[in-house]
Amino acid sequence: MTFSLRREEVIATDQLAALLESSPGKAAQALLVAAGQGVLEAQVLLGQILLDGRGIEKDPALARRWFAIGARQGSAMADNMLGRCLEHGWGGPLDLPAAALHYRRAAASGLDWGLYNLANLLATGRGVAQDQQQALACYRQAAEAGHAKSMNLLGRYLEEGLACAADPEQARAWYRRSAEAGDFRGQFSHAATLVEQGQVEQALPWLEQALANGNLNFLRSSTPALEQAGESRLQDLARRYRARLTALQAAT
Repeated sequence: MTFSLRREEVIATDQLAALLESSPGKAAQALLVAAGQGVLEAQVLLGQILLDGRGIEKDPALARRWFAIGARQGSAMADNMLGRCLEHGWGGPLDLPAAALHYRRAAASGLDWGLYNLANLLATGRGVAQDQQQALACYRQAAEAGHAKSMNLLGRYLEEGLACAADPEQARAWYRRSAEAGDFRGQFSHAATLVEQGQVEQALPWLEQALANGNLNFLRSSTPALEQAGESRLQDLARRYRARLTALQAAT
């Protein structure tokens, strides 16, 4: 397998994915060379592996610097990831207004993750004035671009009639699309609508997938909700959710 390092060549994503899987250290070295030569895609990917510690020593501060370099060169994903660093204080001070600025730049290019992250700040009023209508618009644009997490949140806005007219039918449709796209929160939301319609059997596989894929924060909110269900099959699953939650909490 060859891996291009010349400035004028674009790094092949499939080659990089394979190299990261088979030899993360070699991929990291290749990215270091390419990023130093000014290859924009390499700069962003180098920032990501530095953030994750994949094939290279974890260094959030250096990751943040590479994202900043990529952002200055016009990479929407670099802007988005720099926003993430600023939002969460990865590799430097937490700065929510600056995070919002970079998310806006990423969103202006149509990047789904930029739209989603900006919407999260707008929805909660962190770093920006709270604006549910703008948050909804961002979630909708990202959802229509295929962003699974935004599909689920668009469904929630439509279900609750938040900053829009309530539309339960459209909410259910977006929950289903989010579930099918692989978002564990969307899978849980879709399952919940199926349970409400008396389709417990159809809901169970989606709840199983949400359990397999969900993170700690998701389990903290979903487990109590599932435990309130009276149906025996859902109670059995709720016990497994509780066990998984307990295991993850013990591991942190």
